[in-house]
Amino acid sequence: METCIINSPLGLTKIIGDKDGVTQVTIINSQEKITDIIPSELKNCAIQLQEYFDGSRKHFDLKLNPQGTDFQKTIWKLLEEIPFGKTLSYLQLSKQLGDVKAIRAVANANGKNPLWIIVPCHRVIGSDGSLTGYAGGLYRKQWLINHENEYKQQSLF
Repeated sequence: METCIINSPLGLTKIIGDKDGVTQVTIINSQEKITDIIPSELKNCAIQLQEYFDGSRKHFDLKLNPQGTDFQKTIWKLLEEIPFGKTLSYLQLSKQLGDVKAIRAVANANGKNPLWIIVPCHRVIGSDGSLTGYAGGLYRKQWLINHENEYKQQSLF
C-alpha cells in the first residue's frame, strides 16, 4: 500500500491505495509532513481532490477499492449516487436500500465510509435537515455542503 499526505482547505488529507485502487481518503488532525513526491498510484486521486477543492470538479473518476462488509459497500455505492450539491436524509437512503427499518445500520455504514469526499457521506443529513454525525467534524460537513451549493453565500463587505 502506498500513502501520501496532501493539504486541503479542511486540513491534511491522507490517501492510501495501490494498483488495485484507492482504499482510503481521510482527513487527519495530526501534524504530519506533506508528501514531497506523490506515489504514481495516488497521483490521480490527489489531482482530482485538488480540482474538487478548486471548484473545477464535481465528479470523481477513480479506481476505488474500499475495504468493508458487503452491506457497507452497498451503502457506499448508494452514497456515490447522491448528486453534487444535493443532500439526502438517512431515512431516504434507507428507503433506497429497500428497508426503512435499517436506518441505524445505514447511518453506521455511512460513518465507516473510508473514502472522504469521493464517496460523499457529507451529503447525508437528518430528516429534519439538520447536520448530523460526521467523522471529520460538523464544521467540515457544513463547509463541504456550502462548497457544493451552486448558490454560494457572498459577503456584502
